Amino acid sequence: MAHYLIGDITEVIGMNETFIKERPLPTEMTGLSAIGSLDKDVPRRPVTVEDATLFMTRFANGAYRSFEATRFATGHRSTNSFKINGSKGSVIFDFERLSELQVYFVDDKEDVQGFRRVVAMDAAHDYSDVWWPAGHTIGYEHSFIHEVVELKEAREDGFPEEAEALPAEPGR
Repeated sequence: MAHYLIGDITEVIGMNETFIKERPLPTEMTGLSAIGSLDKDVPRRPVTVEDATLFMTRFANGAYRSFEATRFATGHRSTNSFKINGSKGSVIFDFERLSELQVYFVDDKEDVQGFRRVVAMDAAHDYSDVWWPAGHTIGYEHSFIHEVVELKEAREDGFPEEAEALPAEPGR
């Protein structure tokens, strides 16, 4: 997503850590998650994945970004968020609030400056005419439907010969 939004990455530096070196084998699966037992007699295995990672990147245009992922982000169910800060404003997106953006513009009058919530399900927004009445949120599955529609339209318009980040169509 960062590559699409910002461009080519030219430099990366990072670190990761496995805090818990050994875990009990799962006793039950719940969807994509496993439940283990705290019983000391349950067989244990070494952990082969990181519990946390942090890395920073520099982009060809001079921008930089930090990335963080951890198994220990309690309270987060499906957080996949990004913040873009620039000289004229900032925008925040969080996957757990799929139909919303937080935006800030430095050109706003001083007495009303601050982040504001933009609900992307009003009649003025793209795709609003193909879903629910204005103000009703879309869900996780709808993002995949939109992705398929965009792919279909791209096929009809012809794919570029080289794989590259394409500029976003205004309003999309």
